[in-house]
Amino acid sequence: MYTEKVMDHFEHPRNVGEIENASGTGTVGNAKCGDIMRIYLDIDDDQIIRDVKFKTFGCGAAVATSSMATELIKGKSVQEAMAVTNKAVCEALDGLPPVKVHCSLLAEEAIHAALWDYATKHGIEISGLQKPKSDIGEEEVEEDY
Repeated sequence: MYTEKVMDHFEHPRNVGEIENASGTGTVGNAKCGDIMRIYLDIDDDQIIRDVKFKTFGCGAAVATSSMATELIKGKSVQEAMAVTNKAVCEALDGLPPVKVHCSLLAEEAIHAALWDYATKHGIEISGLQKPKSDIGEEEVEEDY
């Protein structure tokens, strides 16, 4: 059902944790139906993502997609991170079962929410970035990975 890469990122997730005083933080998901992802970004003055961490509450696919998404954007520019889509996350994991593809979409949305937070805090515009649709708010997150 799951690929070896999905299982590896679930059993050994990369970049778990949080970043104090993050340049940008994005939280997406739906507390009522399950998966919640929070991504923290540390972005330098040249708009390069120096570090990225995540906390996810949800299924194995949610953890794996969060882990892979952080790997795909670490060390990249803000604009390169914008180009990471849910399809890219799925492909990097060698696929997901159709019923779990929504997890990769949450990963993409979490990246965008964190970039939105960064752009808002710094008064900048990031080409192609739109205000997040589903930022659930920190007070609703009771548990994390």
